[in-house]
Amino acid sequence: MCGIVGYIGNKEATPIVLKGLRLLEYRGYDSAGIAVYANQTITTIKKAGKVQNLIPLLKGIKGNIAIGHTRWATHGEPSDINAHPHSSASGRFVMVHNGIIENHKELRDVLHTEGVALKSETDSEVLIAYIDLISRKYKLSALAACKRILPFVKGSYALVIFDKNDPTRLIVAKNGGPLVIGVGKEESIIASDASPLIGRIKNVIYLTDGTIAEVRPGRVPVITTITDGKNVGAELVPIPKSITAIQKGAYKHFMLKEIYDQPNAITDCLRGRLKPGAQGIKLGGIESYEDRIVASRHLQIVGCGTSWHAGLLAKYYFESLAGIHTSVDIASEYRYRSPLINHQDTVLGISQSGETADTLAAIMLAKKQGALTLGLCNVVGSSISRETEAGVFMHAGPEISVASTKAFTAQVLTLLLMAIRLGYIQDKNQSIPQSLLTDLLRVPQLIEQILTDTSAIKTLASSLSEQPLIVFMGRGVSYPVALEAALKMKEISYIHAEGFAAGELKHGSIALIEEGTPVVVIAPSGMHYEKTMSNAAEVQARGARVIVVSDVVHEIYETIQIPKTDELVSPLLAVVVLQLLAYYTADAKKLPIDQPRNLAKSVTVE
Repeated sequence: MCGIVGYIGNKEATPIVLKGLRLLEYRGYDSAGIAVYANQTITTIKKAGKVQNLIPLLKGIKGNIAIGHTRWATHGEPSDINAHPHSSASGRFVMVHNGIIENHKELRDVLHTEGVALKSETDSEVLIAYIDLISRKYKLSALAACKRILPFVKGSYALVIFDKNDPTRLIVAKNGGPLVIGVGKEESIIASDASPLIGRIKNVIYLTDGTIAEVRPGRVPVITTITDGKNVGAELVPIPKSITAIQKGAYKHFMLKEIYDQPNAITDCLRGRLKPGAQGIKLGGIESYEDRIVASRHLQIVGCGTSWHAGLLAKYYFESLAGIHTSVDIASEYRYRSPLINHQDTVLGISQSGETADTLAAIMLAKKQGALTLGLCNVVGSSISRETEAGVFMHAGPEISVASTKAFTAQVLTLLLMAIRLGYIQDKNQSIPQSLLTDLLRVPQLIEQILTDTSAIKTLASSLSEQPLIVFMGRGVSYPVALEAALKMKEISYIHAEGFAAGELKHGSIALIEEGTPVVVIAPSGMHYEKTMSNAAEVQARGARVIVVSDVVHEIYETIQIPKTDELVSPLLAVVVLQLLAYYTADAKKLPIDQPRNLAKSVTVE
């Protein structure tokens, strides 16, 4: 969600922080700001809108310490006043914050009683004002004041605080929001993910929840727990050396680049796990836990948005291939329904960023109840990867566009590999279907085939761009694909789109269909094909414009053809066509595809 960049060192801080904020723009935001320290003065510039709005206002402002922020509004509308950084009334402290302070009203009441005036509507200003109040009242350093207050703060936060009275360090603290520290030669950089450090810093430290540290130029910080001051150590983790992975290159949008990245992402996801001619699959991340997983009474999968759709596909995979009873929950609902979990269960959390707050909270609940917790993430060092007992990384590479594409296909592929592997563990004598493994190895080539000529998809998208409603439907493994296709269309084209199980449409939702309503039917050949096409006939009889995504060419309906493959593998091909359909529809409407309105890439608040 919000982007954070902080710099302390021997270089001009403003251009470094500005560049870092630009590299975090993909996360989604509605305002931005930078505070720069020089000559015992803090200069803060913040504006609603994009980072580029700050550039003319920062001319001539120089200093070796700066903190910057891109905000995704929670408390208070997007505005200059509500933008970060926030300063305390005394001017001593300035802070950037990612997260939500849930008990901000209680803290605000205390500040009001103490006569402290606030300028903004944000929960963040409340926190820095409270830190200032406690620091003055008890004559505490910034670090000591934070340690005194933060144990009583409810909610999530990733904080960077600068104290004008002690300009040798920055204070950082984390409880829920991602935060990394990069240590270079005579400089240190703090950010909400590693992208602003690529090409400048070789190694980073990922802060864990409930920790705090003082960051000084070029020094590995001492990291302690907030509550008892226990030293937790600082593990340095290497980050990618190249910045090209987070640049658009010749593509018009990151989303298009990442759609075209999918053959490489799938190849990387398969590498070392499935080889041509191999009779089995190797997943080192869960190898030590395979027997426990297959012995589970219940496998529960949690995720949000696109990751939830991947989980719905996994249910088909785990139950049909591994014989494991599987359920799938929206993570934001999971812990509010008193889920029945114990040591006999396994809970798998799916998150591209590994920082999704709702998914992380669900995992923590399952862990507390004794379940085995697994993570499926794309980011090494992320909170979910650290909090789970085991898991698998997708290796899809950085995904910048808010609308997920290659991460989804990498999630689905990894889950299918897991299901096949666990199916083999269930019965040592079971032979893995070689045709399925062969088709998995062909996926990169088959996606390349789809991407070679997208002209028909582009033409179709142009005809859909002014539609008020688009319906997607499928059966079996194609049903979650319909949900994901509808989500992509909603996210970036702002067209009302709905995904349905093809057999369920007639139980009420078919009332939405009228003359000319586009209905995209996902119907790969296989056990569900005939019944799906019967459902297509039902909507056509009510005036729908039927568009079929299939490896079978239809004379009656408009068809977007995909290569023929095993039905379990078909979602990896069909979804690429549907991602392109959403992309070209939004492009025809000239919309901001990489940063759709109201959305953020990594949702680190609940």
